[in-house]
Amino acid sequence: MKSANRGRGHESSSAECWAAEKLQEGKIWPAPEGARRAKAFEIYRFDPDRHEGPRIDTYHVDLDECGPMVLDALFFIKNRIDSTLVFRRSCGEGVCGSCSMNIDGTNTIACTKPISDIKGAVRIYPLPHLPVIKDLVPDMTDFFAQYASIEPWLKTKSPTPEKEWRQSPEERHQLDGLYECILCACCTTGCPSYWWNGTRFLGPATLLHAHRWILDSRDEATGERRARL
Repeated sequence: MKSANRGRGHESSSAECWAAEKLQEGKIWPAPEGARRAKAFEIYRFDPDRHEGPRIDTYHVDLDECGPMVLDALFFIKNRIDSTLVFRRSCGEGVCGSCSMNIDGTNTIACTKPISDIKGAVRIYPLPHLPVIKDLVPDMTDFFAQYASIEPWLKTKSPTPEKEWRQSPEERHQLDGLYECILCACCTTGCPSYWWNGTRFLGPATLLHAHRWILDSRDEATGERRARL
């Protein structure tokens, strides 16, 4: 597999793209003594300060002492086993998209992914085809720059109303299925077209938001938006 950022994935030691790297076997942390339901978590590790290639560390978590979601297991590992593990998280409710990562071969959100859905060891990697800053934290700079390029805000020429820009229920209904996107980048980093043309193709998440603003009945820059795409 090649990187969508193959031209910049090795600009510095702090940005490695895991899909293009040969992974080394790392440290294996044994199951806690007395654990009745121990489960293995194989986690991608990369520390730019160590000047080493990426590795896979294996942790054994006692599920009786851990919450039900993969994010709970990551907290368990960081708080009780290895405090050096680095990952992003925020709301813990599937709203912010911060904890998006590749779990068991699928891009998803760790806070809403049940551990019980995964048979055998839980394999966790950062989102693919992005440079990795450290461990499970990818560099999202290009992703958010592409999102900003569509100017995702209401653009109008009419005088600003005294209250709100009005919209009928039917017009509002057209935005259903579009505005809910939380910009987790799971779809974009799982898109083959984005892998090969990441600098030219905006990716599904950004295009979805562009479509959302084109459909918005309150927006008055439809032609401009289409021309920019």
